Amino acid sequence: MAIDKELSLTLAEAEKVSVIEIKLKAMLDAGFRFGAYRVIRRSIDARGRSIKWNYKIRVYALGEEIPPEIEIRVFPAVGDNKRVVIVGAGPAGLFAALQCIEQGIKPIVLERGKDVQQRRRDLAAIHKEHLVNEDSNYCFGEGGAGTYSDGKLYTRSTKRGDVRSILETLVQFGASNEILIDAHPHIGTNKLPKIIAAMRMQVIESGGEVHFQSRVVDFQLNGNTIEAVRLADGRVVKGDAYILATGHSARDIFELLYKKQIAIEFKPFALGVRAEHPQSLVDSLQYHCSVRPDTLPAASYSLVHQVGEVGVYSFCMCPGGIIAPCATAQNEIVTNGWSPSKRNNPWANSGIVVPIHWQQMGGFQQYGPLAGLHYQKSVEQACWLAGGSTQIAPAQRLTDFVAQRKSASIGRTSYQPGVESCDINKLLPEHVAFHLREGFKAFGKKMRGYLSEEAMIVAPESRTSSPVRIPRDAERLNHVELTNLYPCAEGAGYAGGIVSAAIDGERVAMSIAASLFA
Repeated sequence: MAIDKELSLTLAEAEKVSVIEIKLKAMLDAGFRFGAYRVIRRSIDARGRSIKWNYKIRVYALGEEIPPEIEIRVFPAVGDNKRVVIVGAGPAGLFAALQCIEQGIKPIVLERGKDVQQRRRDLAAIHKEHLVNEDSNYCFGEGGAGTYSDGKLYTRSTKRGDVRSILETLVQFGASNEILIDAHPHIGTNKLPKIIAAMRMQVIESGGEVHFQSRVVDFQLNGNTIEAVRLADGRVVKGDAYILATGHSARDIFELLYKKQIAIEFKPFALGVRAEHPQSLVDSLQYHCSVRPDTLPAASYSLVHQVGEVGVYSFCMCPGGIIAPCATAQNEIVTNGWSPSKRNNPWANSGIVVPIHWQQMGGFQQYGPLAGLHYQKSVEQACWLAGGSTQIAPAQRLTDFVAQRKSASIGRTSYQPGVESCDINKLLPEHVAFHLREGFKAFGKKMRGYLSEEAMIVAPESRTSSPVRIPRDAERLNHVELTNLYPCAEGAGYAGGIVSAAIDGERVAMSIAASLFA
């Protein structure tokens, strides 16, 4: 029977495969006949002066059958008997589609944006021409926001579903099997498009449908059910059930639900800035060395500080990464971060954000459940105006932001459309600016060197999560008022990130199957 063991190795030891086997054999009982081993989990421990690699390893006895590393999912051909319309082809929508197929249901995926290849041209237009296609950008298009903004797979959502199954599915469609063992798995923006395209082809080969440039503009209601959805080009699409997997930036969908008096709620969210440091500085601070050894990945950090009753924290940290322009409308600035698979860019960036609750809404409370949406808009549009009504973003040296003075000069940043020196304190709500300043001061003490002249901030980081929740039944997962509408994942307020969104997509699909085949 296989035995799990834990090992801690120095950097030099971790380079030698033979060392692991030698150490494992020394840990085993005398009667155990060593056969083979498999690394189950690995992580870096840089807390001390001597950096360690920590491993969890499964040891198999001689002659013991070693199970395959992943369980290959089989997707049968589906007929046209039961049809589920899935609005959105992000991780929730795609995993919901695959789960529908496994349940014998035909998925019809409607994506407002373009496929992964055509989408690249629209991203280039944002960088070079400052033109935002409101249906095809970093947030909208095949694969959703995760495709071109990193592909981090770390999640704490283990209670919601089988995280391992989601990771294995990604490996099945082309991801490296290293995501199965890394403590903080990451695919990389350069590799995700092929994986997403392979998932789409599987949906189509099994008899499902995927339609791009198909934006939903209306729900046709019949009592407490949806009878059909209408698209911007006039087409009408019908199904037995409807999954709403539109992501946290589909503001037109929130506004449509509100207009049609379909229940939605205000949801707390977070807002702040992107902080960017030279990766070499973060490496030196985290690894306690002047030059990072080649055997170590680009260093990351996770910071949090309580300012009174308000927490200031890092979000979506991107080592060796890029700050990206993620606006979904022409008259706004939105930033996010991503890293390639090698995480080899010269900068490290992270969102640093402050929670926003109903009591911070002030005059925006007049918008009811859409208050947070309008709050976000106001900050994004103020930053757009400050940058000259282009995608040029407001920027400031971190030390100057804390001192509340405009930077006389701006250092290099990875944000390609360009930056403009501004006092970001004046662009953010005072609640946010004050707590960010206090948080940065504390981070500078916790991580000596973080509060540096070399550090830049770019504003705003405003799309950490949806500012709206679409309420659903806790057991059946359908909308509380509409029996065949299933709000899903980040856009509905029930997930945060690729893995948790994928899990929620699968849960919703399984709930639909239970209802349709009851």
